[in-house]
Amino acid sequence: MKPPTIHHATLTVTDIARSADFYQGLFGPAEVASRQGPGWNRLRMLWPNGLMIGVTRFDGPGSDRFDPARVGLDHIGFGCQTEREVRDWAAVMDDRGIPHGPIEEVPYAVVVTGRDPDNIPVEFYWSKLT
Repeated sequence: MKPPTIHHATLTVTDIARSADFYQGLFGPAEVASRQGPGWNRLRMLWPNGLMIGVTRFDGPGSDRFDPARVGLDHIGFGCQTEREVRDWAAVMDDRGIPHGPIEEVPYAVVVTGRDPDNIPVEFYWSKLT
């Protein structure tokens, strides 16, 4: 049996409206649905190409910041079809004032990484191996 594709990612954030604005500012308008349960609120964003990202805020202090050194998510990576597309996403982040690192060229990939409002790394990645 082959492995399934990832259907969606849901991120725990400190402010769901701010995070939804960030991801829609980066990727464009999405269909947004709200859901809540005991102790949490979530916005689910669905873009026309099928990308789905949820952002969830749990009740509590909410002052924590993401740290990739903790057990759990290290970053969220978005696949690009070409090296040029990685460079285009770097330009999009520049246009939107999203801080990001340099475009990295390694033997197996070209990548650029920005950060969302909760410091979660958002990576655009083109593999030289495919």
